[in-house]
Amino acid sequence: MTTHEIEHDPASAVFTTTVDGEVARLEYHREGDLLVITHTGVPDAIAGRGIAGQLVRAAFEYAKSQSWHVRPKCAYAAAWTERHPEYNQLLDLG
Repeated sequence: MTTHEIEHDPASAVFTTTVDGEVARLEYHREGDLLVITHTGVPDAIAGRGIAGQLVRAAFEYAKSQSWHVRPKCAYAAAWTERHPEYNQLLDLG
């Protein structure tokens, strides 16, 4: 699997990556020491390459580096966490 460069813009609360000219994004908001993932979107033209998973992993790794917890509110991020129990210690299912 190709690893794509993930950009993080904390001011806009978004993680993005550009692949073949298409922008995939993960949106979140903060609630204190909680990062709430609200949307993960990958254009159809670049779907099926593991890009959404890389965005979710980047968000979890960022939260971990800040000693925050993560609440996956979007369906994709919630499903991703079920496949990646190594991040369970960061979960806040509220």
